[in-house]
Amino acid sequence: MADTFIITGGRPLFGEIKLAGAKNAVSKMMVATLLTDEPCILENVPEIGEVGIITELLTTIGSEIEIVGSVAKIATPVIKRNRVPELTRRNRIPILALGPLLARAGEAEVPVLGGDKLGARPVDIHLEALAKLGARLEITKGSYRAWAPQGLHGAEVELRFPSVGATENVILSAVLAKGKTVIRNAALEPEIVDLVKMLQKMGAIIELAPPRTITIEGVAKLHGVHHRIIPDRNEAVSFACLAIATGGRILVKDARQDDLITFLNSVRRMGAEYEVADDGIAFFRPHAGALRALQIETAVHPGFMTDWQQPLVALLTQAEGRSTIHETIYEERFGYAEDLNRMGAKIAVANECPFSGCRFAGKGYYHYATIEGPTPLRSAKLAVRDLRSGMLDILAALIADGVSEVSGISEIDRGYEHIDGRLRQLGAEIRRA
Repeated sequence: MADTFIITGGRPLFGEIKLAGAKNAVSKMMVATLLTDEPCILENVPEIGEVGIITELLTTIGSEIEIVGSVAKIATPVIKRNRVPELTRRNRIPILALGPLLARAGEAEVPVLGGDKLGARPVDIHLEALAKLGARLEITKGSYRAWAPQGLHGAEVELRFPSVGATENVILSAVLAKGKTVIRNAALEPEIVDLVKMLQKMGAIIELAPPRTITIEGVAKLHGVHHRIIPDRNEAVSFACLAIATGGRILVKDARQDDLITFLNSVRRMGAEYEVADDGIAFFRPHAGALRALQIETAVHPGFMTDWQQPLVALLTQAEGRSTIHETIYEERFGYAEDLNRMGAKIAVANECPFSGCRFAGKGYYHYATIEGPTPLRSAKLAVRDLRSGMLDILAALIADGVSEVSGISEIDRGYEHIDGRLRQLGAEIRRA
C-alpha cells in the first residue's frame, strides 16, 4: 500500500464521521480471550494495524481467529505455544499476555516492547507487580520470560505511578490467581473500565473503589464472552480539533460525553462550542471570533489525556495569545514541534517547567511547550514520527494552505481505520501516493 498522503488544506470540513472501536481497548481485550478455552466474540473491532499484530501473537499461541467486518470470533481451546520470542511486527501489548499464559501454561515468553517512540517506556512496574503475584522473571535481549510453577497468587500491589499498562497487566494476571489481589494507585481509564466489564461477563470478580483501588478475587475458570468495544475517544478529539481549526462543523458519531469531559471544557474555554446529541457530539465555532489560548496539563484519567495534546497543539496554533502544554505522562512527546514550526507555527519546547513537584523536574526531558498564535500554517513535506503525531501531521496539513505530503503513513494505519476515506466524506482532499 502507498505510504504517503497527498493533502490539500485550507478549507472548512463539514459532515458526519463515525468513530471506530478504541485502539487502546481492542488489543487488550483480544489478549484477554486467552484467559478462557471457550469462544469469545468482540464487536466494533477497528480495521487497524494494531489488530493485525495481536492477531499474529494470538494465532502463534494457538488461537483460532475469524474477523468479518468489525466482528472478531476468537477461540483458544489449547495453548499450543506458550513461548513467542518474536513477531514480524512489534508493539507494546505482548507483555500483557504473560499473565494469561502463566495461568494456562505455567510458563511464558513474549517479545520486548515496540510501538510509539515516546521515551523509555520502562516495564519495571509491570515486572515488579508480576513478581508480587508469584512469577519468576527473566529479561533477555529480545524477550521477557516468566515461570509460575506453583501458580499465581493474590497480593497487595501498589503502583508508584497509575500506569495504564501495568494496571491492565495485574488485572489480567490476577483474575485466575489464587486469592485476592488489591491494586492501589491504579489507572482507571475508560478502556480499563471496559476491560473490567468484559472480564466480569466472563465470570471474574472485580471491584472498583476510591481512591484508585481495584480488588480482584481470583476464580478457578473464566468462560466465553460477547462484548462490544467502546468507541475511540482519541479519534473523537482529533476530529473535534479538525472541525474547530478549519472553521467547519463535524458531528462525531458515537462520541461519548463521559469519556471527553475534560476535553469538552477546554473546547468551551477557547471559544469554540459543542452540542451533545443522542448519536454523538457536534463540534464547531459558534461565530467568526478568535479562538482563545489555553493552559493545559496532561494527566491520568479523568485529567487531560496525553494522547489529546498533539491534535490540540495543531488547533492552538490558530488561537490568539500564548498557550502552554505541560506534559506529565511521557518524557519526550514534543518532537513534532519542529515539523509544525517548519509550517509556520511558533512553538518553543523546554526541559524546565514552572510547576513545583513535577516528576520530570531536573531530568532534562523536554516536557513543556508554549504556542504563540494565531499563525497561518503553510504546506510542507512531513514524515510521521509516531502514531499520534502522525494524526497531528494530517490535521496540520488540512489546516495549512497548499499541498502537503505526509510520508510513513503505515504508522497512522496502525491506529486509525481508513482515515483518508473517512476524511474525504467530510470534504477533505486527501489521497494515497
